[in-house]
Amino acid sequence: MPVYLEDESLPNHSHYIWAYHVKLKNLGKEAVKLLNRHWKITDSNGRVQEVKGEGVIGKQPTIKPGETFEYASGTHLPTSSGIMGGTYEMVNEKGEKFEIDIPTFSLDSPEQMKKPN
Repeated sequence: MPVYLEDESLPNHSHYIWAYHVKLKNLGKEAVKLLNRHWKITDSNGRVQEVKGEGVIGKQPTIKPGETFEYASGTHLPTSSGIMGGTYEMVNEKGEKFEIDIPTFSLDSPEQMKKPN
């Protein structure tokens, strides 16, 4: 679940910041390596920002069967709410690449709750 960082956000300057935590668990029978990430971050005005790159937080972890990898990161928006989701590109021990979906989650701030629909 994302956490709105009120102390780091500047609503008067349309700058809203969230932190989020991701936990990946390998439920398969062989080790897999996280190669790339692809996030789609949509603000409440419908503008989409795509973030693509190698690994996460500077790492391309290998996750053995039954093990987990966790990390924390953050994002910012020019609006007080939005959504984000995407995919991770993985590779197994045989060299076969595949994608796993990152479920979409909501980015909400207390500022959003103050605005009438």
